[in-house]
Amino acid sequence: MPSFISLGRLLLSAMFMVALLVMWRPLHAGPIRDRIIEHRLEQQARDNEDSEHAAPVSLPSGVRLMSDVPYGKDSQQRMDIYLPQQQAQGAPVIFMVHGGAWRWGDKGASNVVQNKVARWVSEGFIFISANYRLLPKAHPLEQAQDIASAIAAAQGRAASWGGDPKKFIVMGHSAGAHLVALLTASPDMAFKLGAKPWLGTILLDSAAFDMVKIMEAKHAHLYDIAFGKDPAYWRAASPLHILSETAIPFMAVCSTRHADSCSWATEFVTEAESIKVHASVLQQDLSHEDINLQLGLEGSYTNAVESFMGGLDASVMRRLTNH
Repeated sequence: MPSFISLGRLLLSAMFMVALLVMWRPLHAGPIRDRIIEHRLEQQARDNEDSEHAAPVSLPSGVRLMSDVPYGKDSQQRMDIYLPQQQAQGAPVIFMVHGGAWRWGDKGASNVVQNKVARWVSEGFIFISANYRLLPKAHPLEQAQDIASAIAAAQGRAASWGGDPKKFIVMGHSAGAHLVALLTASPDMAFKLGAKPWLGTILLDSAAFDMVKIMEAKHAHLYDIAFGKDPAYWRAASPLHILSETAIPFMAVCSTRHADSCSWATEFVTEAESIKVHASVLQQDLSHEDINLQLGLEGSYTNAVESFMGGLDASVMRRLTNH
């Protein structure tokens, strides 16, 4: 008889535990799932940040460097100028902005500069890579202003370097692409700081086009650090929300390995096209890091970017067809 009583108690205990688990699951599955999503987002963000800490550039033959040219008073407001060994004449200028989650990265990292300089300076371009104030010293809108000031300074000095101030092409990767997208979507921000219109912009794998949607959804903590809690700031820092009919022509390169990247880029381009702004998406089966690193290497990816660049200006096209 005691064995039957023990068995009955065991069964009752088991049923009680099952009932608790059934009750617990709907109560806690959401928070646990949210933490998993946040962890994955943080890990992806860290991976993206790490890609901006590559080794310094090895200067290709036939290229000379003017390093740490100031465009402001802060020590981070500096740019490197890569020039052909022989004095250029009326050279088009590629102006590059590094990424790093708005708080890391450097203008001299090899994945930011190496292959791009080797490809285009040899074709008679001038290549500029700029730093800007980083978090926590400056937040994204201030960083965009830094980039605008750097563009203005570079345009003002371009002729002394053998460059053409009217033939600038602006480029940015990751967080740098977000900053460049802000200036491209609403160029008055740059014009007020002395910049002149540039030919076009190349956005290298930034999904940060609609910060309102990003901040309202599950997102990595690094976005909170950069963009805070004010929806008005999210909107002001969203290229999609400030997009105007005066926007600069642009190409958005995106990684098909991260679904959000291309969906956000396509939405941004579609909105631009709806107001008659020349824009296009270039999807690539490359990682976030490789979209930056491999640009400049021989192949279909670089050719597609150069096709966009050449379509902006006939003299740019002539230089590119000299490969």
